[in-house]
Amino acid sequence: MAANVETMFYVRETPWHGLGVKVEEALNSKEALEKSGLNWMVEQHNVIVDERVMSKYKANVRNSDQTVLGIVSDRYKIVQNSEAFQFTDNLLKAYVRYETAGALQEGKKVWMLAKMPETNILGDNVEPYLVFTNSHDGTGAIKVALTPIRVVCQNTLNLALNGAKRSWSTKHMGNMEEKMLEAQRTLELASIYIDKFEEEAERLASKKITDIAFQEFLNSLFPIPEDATNRKIDNVKTVRANLKLAYNAPDLANFKGTAYGVINAVSDMVTHSTPLRNTDTYREGLFNKVIEGHPIIDKAYELIKVA
Repeated sequence: MAANVETMFYVRETPWHGLGVKVEEALNSKEALEKSGLNWMVEQHNVIVDERVMSKYKANVRNSDQTVLGIVSDRYKIVQNSEAFQFTDNLLKAYVRYETAGALQEGKKVWMLAKMPETNILGDNVEPYLVFTNSHDGTGAIKVALTPIRVVCQNTLNLALNGAKRSWSTKHMGNMEEKMLEAQRTLELASIYIDKFEEEAERLASKKITDIAFQEFLNSLFPIPEDATNRKIDNVKTVRANLKLAYNAPDLANFKGTAYGVINAVSDMVTHSTPLRNTDTYREGLFNKVIEGHPIIDKAYELIKVA
């Protein structure tokens, strides 16, 4: 089974495939914002109810079409798209390039994704990405998150490592200029995380997992509840079978029988498998899990560490 080709149950592609606009030729964040159509501003308007101004609230409005993006408190500080992403230009000094930028939920949430220099971990090429997100509806923070991608099969490797932060975030309140300076320090997190990840990958690759231990891991990761319906039982069995298929893929042959092979198989499956319920927002949800961390990968990592 070659990478990036259709298999029995998934097509391997990056989790943000189909979202946003490719901006690979952009020289800086300003050009990337223009190419992706994110070069608009957010203005704050009064909220008026029955001809009375609501003193503690403001409406965040997109200036290009007057779309109301959200109702926020009067303490909310606007961070324009250009301001939120401007500090990423410093990455270009390290030969980082922009790849994708776009909006979710009709502009309420915007993001830009930058590709960092490729590295090699355990003989595999790994491409680290930094995802920068900003929200305008009052429900989310400005966030920067690192996600390494294993090139051969395009699966994310977002592990919650002790002593190495993968993300930085801040609310839209207080002194935003100082907070954005703090965000600059996030750039240092990338190299620290990759170094720690390489150490952990080597540790996991040296940890042997027998077939019996793998089956016990499967049962713990995807348990069948005592009161499960036949449909639920069939769904769990399908997920377990898909994980076994990923675990036995040729591109994991060098790591089969190790904890590193197991965690890669889990990541491969949750990143690329077709969901049992494929909703219109599935890919958007998957993209959010790239930023926030995938709960199944997190659970698998905790289990495999003690297996």
